[in-house]
Amino acid sequence: MHILVLGAAGMVGRKLVDRLLRDGRLGPTDITRLTLQDVVAPARPATDIAVEVVTGDAADAAMAARLVASKPDVIFHLAAIVSGEAEADFDKGYRINLDGTRYLIDAIRAVGGGYRPRLVFTSSIAVFGAPFPERIGDEFLSAPLTSYGTQKAIGELLISDYTRKGLFDGISIRLPTICVRPGLPNKAASGFFSNIIREPLAGKEAVLPVSDDVMHWHASPRSAVGFLIHAGTMDTGPIGPRRALSMPGLAATVGEQIAALERVAGRNVTARIRREPDPTIMGIVAGWPRDFVTARALNLGFTTAEKTFDDIIRIHIEDELGGKFVD
Repeated sequence: MHILVLGAAGMVGRKLVDRLLRDGRLGPTDITRLTLQDVVAPARPATDIAVEVVTGDAADAAMAARLVASKPDVIFHLAAIVSGEAEADFDKGYRINLDGTRYLIDAIRAVGGGYRPRLVFTSSIAVFGAPFPERIGDEFLSAPLTSYGTQKAIGELLISDYTRKGLFDGISIRLPTICVRPGLPNKAASGFFSNIIREPLAGKEAVLPVSDDVMHWHASPRSAVGFLIHAGTMDTGPIGPRRALSMPGLAATVGEQIAALERVAGRNVTARIRREPDPTIMGIVAGWPRDFVTARALNLGFTTAEKTFDDIIRIHIEDELGGKFVD
């Protein structure tokens, strides 16, 4: 099996590649070739599997054509810029998040000859906009209020329509906010959800720009990779024509996050969180969904790795900190 990963140098992309290499297979089929693409060079893993590293912009028609010319069996499309950057740079957001997706699916179509790969598109809960119910169900309309959400919603529609036309076997998975994200803070407006956990565990101060009663929908990086693997291997027949699914997750308030951090790591760690309200961030967060009912995804076999926010924190400590943190 030949697998193509777009956005392979990103956090989720790296973890997905690590999982694929560790398993050596996707579902029952052995992986014989991996193509890893990103705008910065993805790390070349040490493996017996044939690996091609492609550095370049996925939002380029020629690059998209090159990537699919070898007819990968499964394509994981993770290439995107994050919400805050897409909102701040209107043209860049549409070029990468929308045009990049359109170039990819048109390149698949152009191959022809019965080529019909599995395409897994990483969407986002940003496709939903206020007003919405306390818990968003599978039947709730997609009406984004940000450029990033709009770009992802259009991508979902394109994936469903091209699948309906038999051009590929596509599925869009709406990821919760991934927490705790390792590494340095990024430009995502939701970055503080990870910052207030990651930085204190590393002995650093973190700024909390919103109130403790802000609730949001979370999943760990480990769960995100599990969603991708399942989407790449599942029987898509039962999905039907609506090819976009909201992924399972965990609803928690910021206060509940901090309480979980104190249970897991102690009061010295939570004392490193500094409350500094930011009206801009608070305004953005006010339009975000808080909780979901994800019956469709659960019935189709998608599961999370965590049941409580304590679990999310422990997963971060185990996977990223070697089981240790700064007390």
